[in-house]
Order: sequence, then structure tokens, then C-alpha cells
Amino acid sequence: MTATDRATELVEVAAQAAADKLAHDIIAYDVSDVLAITDAFVLASAPSDRQVKSIVDGIEERLLKDLGVKPVRREGEREGRWVLLDYVDIVVHVQHAEERVFYALERLWKDCPVLELPEDAKATQGRAATHASEHEAAQSGAPGGELR
Repeated sequence: MTATDRATELVEVAAQAAADKLAHDIIAYDVSDVLAITDAFVLASAPSDRQVKSIVDGIEERLLKDLGVKPVRREGEREGRWVLLDYVDIVVHVQHAEERVFYALERLWKDCPVLELPEDAKATQGRAATHASEHEAAQSGAPGGELR
């Protein structure tokens, strides 16, 4: 079994919305063969709680505007470190970068097929590592370490 066309459409819109809000390392997995509760997971991260919330809001707004769907469940909003949006066909996880590293959801789903994403979302791969090295350089006072 593979993710439905509807799930794929939701993934593409959610991933583009996350990219538009400058999410890091967006990826989507087809989990339909291993989970009965959903077809796909979308993972994205951000370096701050505020940006996590902004990404979540952007995804919700875009999916409502473009496809007329609302999440059936939203969890973790208060803390802003890991927010889960459940759209039944897909589940979106937006995590603070530290949570993303600690929980390593990619490791759990690495055997699942990766879904195709819009170019803007693909371009976010490696952004967290780049941000972390720039932040470290800025903290150490190294030349060229100014934050962008």
C-alpha cells in the first residue's frame, strides 16, 4: 500500500507552507505500510519556540485556505517545542531543533519511503546544521560568525 493521492496533496501543501515559514530539514515519509492510523508523516524543525509556532500556524492556514481542511487534533502548542497536527491522512510534526535531534524520528521511519516534496521544501535540507554552526561561530566570536 502507498500513501493516497489525498495524503500526497496534503503533504505537498504542508511542506510548502513550512518552507515558506523558513522551517529546517523538511522531510515526509510514507508510513502507510507500517501504520494503519495515517498515510504520511511530515517532519520539520526550527531553532526557536516562536518559529515552531509560526510554522505550525502557517501550515494550518495554508491547508485551510488551499484545501479546506483543519486538523482533527493539535498537541504540544502550549510548550512550543514539539507540535503535532493530525489531519488523519497525514500527521505533521514541527519540532524545536533540540527535540528533533533528541527524539530522532527519522531514525524510526528510515525504512519508509520518502515522499516527493516541493523544491522549496527540499532546499531546507541541512539548514539546521548550517544554523547551528553559524550560531556556534557567533557565540565564540569567530570571524564570519555573524547571524543572518
